[in-house]
Amino acid sequence: MNAPATPAHAHTLRLVLGDQLNPRHSWFSQTDAQVVHVLMEVRQETDYVLHHAQKILAIFAAMRDFARHLRAEGHRVRYVTLDDVGNRQSIEGNLAGLAAQYGARRIEWQQPDEWRLDAQLRAWGAAQPLEWAVVDSEHFLTRRGDLASLMGRRKQWLMEHFYRHMRRRWKLLLDADGAPAGGQWNFDRDNRKRWPGTPPEPADWRPRHDHGDLWDMVRREGVRSFGDPQAVALRWPLNRSEALDCLDAFIHTALPHFGDYEDALAAEAPRLFHSLLSFALNLKMLHPLEVVRRAEAAWRAGRAPLAAVEGFVRQIIGWREYMRGIYWSHMPGYASHNALGHHAPLPRWFWTGDTHMRCLRLAITQSLRTAHAHHIQRLMVIGNFALLAGLEPQALHRWYLGIYIDAFEWVELPNTLGMSQRADGGVIATKPYVSSAAYLQRMGDYCQGCTYDPRQKTGARACPFNALYWDFFERHEPALASNPRLALMYRQLRKMPESQREALRAQAGQLRERLDTL
Repeated sequence: MNAPATPAHAHTLRLVLGDQLNPRHSWFSQTDAQVVHVLMEVRQETDYVLHHAQKILAIFAAMRDFARHLRAEGHRVRYVTLDDVGNRQSIEGNLAGLAAQYGARRIEWQQPDEWRLDAQLRAWGAAQPLEWAVVDSEHFLTRRGDLASLMGRRKQWLMEHFYRHMRRRWKLLLDADGAPAGGQWNFDRDNRKRWPGTPPEPADWRPRHDHGDLWDMVRREGVRSFGDPQAVALRWPLNRSEALDCLDAFIHTALPHFGDYEDALAAEAPRLFHSLLSFALNLKMLHPLEVVRRAEAAWRAGRAPLAAVEGFVRQIIGWREYMRGIYWSHMPGYASHNALGHHAPLPRWFWTGDTHMRCLRLAITQSLRTAHAHHIQRLMVIGNFALLAGLEPQALHRWYLGIYIDAFEWVELPNTLGMSQRADGGVIATKPYVSSAAYLQRMGDYCQGCTYDPRQKTGARACPFNALYWDFFERHEPALASNPRLALMYRQLRKMPESQREALRAQAGQLRERLDTL
């Protein structure tokens, strides 16, 4: 591990995981010469799913930056690089080896956010003669079990109920009497506009990094990945200072227009007015409360409309915390849910973007280039197609987890299996998030110039979303027809002449047989 043969003694080792880069954690409030903070690059974490190259590079670069910061603050740090000769390439293996080297009697770690790491570390700790302790990561606004306690015996754990609870608990966007600002809790209906081209997309405010040497080391070590890290510059904040600059830029230049166009699709403006803060948040460079407080302050100062701020706040204290609660209440079984029985493999163009469907080509190519896509691209373009086509939700989960720079299982898994693919049978979503081509055409310009015609339902040039949409409801009628939110869909389906239904059924069957060539 490139360490001295006899390192100075330390009674305690503190493990800092790659998504725990919070310099304001109480661990770092004072220095202690008997405590060593351990960060490690290990194949265990690069290899458990196939990751985007930019994701590996950005996390390693951020970890190294964090180690430099801790050392500059006077803390003892042991950083195990991927190519260290003594690196055992697993967290427990390295902890055991380092404990022996330092003569440590105690190991501490912050609560991991992923179930697999939590179970792994607890099992390892229980088998050790060392003292061990788990502390809070001091990041989230809820404890793991808060959502389950709040929802009690409700059959469906609606996010809206949780969201209102969070607004009251943290006194966010409330009037003096405790009522929601503006007289309503949710302004979602105001945030569904198609972007007309103005105001222009802001210039990319994120920092630009060059870590070619680090990437060369990753490649030499034989780590498999996808996406080209040199296709675009590494444009993600690698420390709290850079993350705060990104937050400031978003609040001043993009938040005022975020709400109007948060669901819009624009081929020439892939970022639009999105915050791009999820990577910094999920690595804990930023705290969620400071982020939403900044947004609220912008509204109260008249610098951003309420609908935009409410939509942004809902994403962070609503969906983000809600997804974490779902995850910890339902794991580990949640990962295997497949309520609709979908088993088709991912088409090969998920790895290349080489499809004639322009909407999917744009969304997937962007994801492959930048390791990022906004929520409508993930949910209503890629996820929508996956659900309509009957792709295996676990395969899609692994793809989302690997490709997106902000994807960590605690937030990605329930979003993919629950909200996007309805594989959990409706624990999260009150209805499937599916649409025909009409929605995609309404929300932006992704259909312009496409090989397929969004107005046609059948025939060689018909958009695949159309036949797959109606076929999805017909195939899953036993499971979905009793859902009151789908009553209109099923009335329309039953009014169709049998000849039209047969044509749609045949078209959808042909499409599902040749997904690789669409």
